Amino acid sequence: MESIVGPYRDREIARKLVEKIREEAKLIDEIRIMHVCGTHEDTITRSGIRSLLPENVKVVSGPGCPVCITPVEDIVKMMEIVRNAREEGEEIILTTFGDMYKIPTPGGSFADLRGEGYDVRIVYSIFDSYKIARENPDKTVVHFSPGFETTTAPAAGMLNVVAQEGIENFKIYSVHRLTPQGIEVLVKQKSRIDALIDAGHVSTIIGVKGWEFLSERYGIPQVIAGFEPNDVLMAILLLVRMYREGDSRVVNEYRRAVKYEGNVVAQKLIDNFFEVVDAKWRALGVFPGTGLEVRKEWKELEIRTHYNPKVPRLPDLEKGCLCGAVLRGLAMPTDCPHFGKTCTPRHPVGPCMVSYEGTCQIFYKYGALF
Repeated sequence: MESIVGPYRDREIARKLVEKIREEAKLIDEIRIMHVCGTHEDTITRSGIRSLLPENVKVVSGPGCPVCITPVEDIVKMMEIVRNAREEGEEIILTTFGDMYKIPTPGGSFADLRGEGYDVRIVYSIFDSYKIARENPDKTVVHFSPGFETTTAPAAGMLNVVAQEGIENFKIYSVHRLTPQGIEVLVKQKSRIDALIDAGHVSTIIGVKGWEFLSERYGIPQVIAGFEPNDVLMAILLLVRMYREGDSRVVNEYRRAVKYEGNVVAQKLIDNFFEVVDAKWRALGVFPGTGLEVRKEWKELEIRTHYNPKVPRLPDLEKGCLCGAVLRGLAMPTDCPHFGKTCTPRHPVGPCMVSYEGTCQIFYKYGALF
């Protein structure tokens, strides 16, 4: 493993990349680079990359944490579905990912639901949920399914298997979102994004071509980057240089994993099982054309076809929580009055502190104070 990732962690290479970034940065006033990936934030913060950059090169996090932007209403509705099903004599096994399990809402969390005596299970993938459904044919298994294209692809693949096998006790609750389309909404809302570090895992699905419209329409330089420190430093160097030269295109730094066309099979499965809809992003508002719902021809695989209780509109965040500003790249976690005081991973106030991909938890974990 070390022989594969070695060059991407090599200190001497990193030093030379930082030197090049500083040289290029002398030729511009300021650049604001946004990334949209919790794993990139983890690499940036853990490696202290921001501390190595000149002051006029700003790297901010965008809405790259899918769990963080999942609407509170959907979480509460899923909880009500489980309760309503029991009232009607049906037992639901609810599955979801670990960082979704404790996301706080005004109506509680999935962890609280389990505390009430309902069967709520943490899984590592939707395939685990499928296996649970096969093992419990007398119960309905519902996977609360968040995520961008990276997790949408396996969700579509699993729905395909379930449909082919005729499994009737497996459903999902889709809260999937589209990454580039979400960034486009931020651009239209006049968020300042001079350049983008594109998520490598999302790009394995949508390919280079999935990002190109942002450069073509808005003149934004982009680099698809891997997740090692030198991947990120190379992306920053390329973006500073492209910005200085007025070069607006998508460069694929992560060529060892990402193809221009992406994963065509996965794309076809997603198109087959999901349709694009307007969708709310927690703390950010409704983003047109950024959500994915199960298509009507597959409606039996969506739990809301069977139970769809009404849920009132709920506040996204506790008073004073800056998670929304963090997701827009307008604030750092340390700007928030709750950070590290009333808000910690053990007692989170906002979703950005709960999720493993949340910028606040990453800052807290590595003690980032810059």
